[in-house]
Amino acid sequence: MILYVIRHAWAGHYGDPQWPDDRLRPLTEPGQARFARMVEKLAGRGFAPELVATSPLVRCRQTAEIAAQGVSADVEIVLRDELAPGADLAAMLEWTSRAAGQREQVAWVGHAPDVGHFTTALIGKPPGSIRFAKGAVAAVRFPARPAPRNGELRWLVTAKVLGC
Repeated sequence: MILYVIRHAWAGHYGDPQWPDDRLRPLTEPGQARFARMVEKLAGRGFAPELVATSPLVRCRQTAEIAAQGVSADVEIVLRDELAPGADLAAMLEWTSRAAGQREQVAWVGHAPDVGHFTTALIGKPPGSIRFAKGAVAAVRFPARPAPRNGELRWLVTAKVLGC
């Protein structure tokens, strides 16, 4: 299985008075377009999640929708409280084991620093050793279902690396 770990794309600024409830802060229009270009390039290289779990916060939901629309109309998107800030890796691993079924590619969309901590735990490195830029996507390969220290980091890309 390949698990894609995605940090939400470019959103409005934290603390912007326009969004007093940070859970409702959306992606910017340029952020949406930039992430859509990333997904298009990644899809041409095999990025094809069949199931996308996302934090319920608006900016993550929008990122998940762009990822899903960019690869297939049949991608299922599921909101998971476990991916909200302060995310719960153990709960996400348990959920993924149950929900993935026969799917070979699954994605999680969340927040920094959680996505970096998740990825480092999955590949067996100390927390905080991987920094995720906004919109960054990591591919972690597992011989079966995802488990801590059992993954292999195949790649980690940013918009800048892809020329987006």
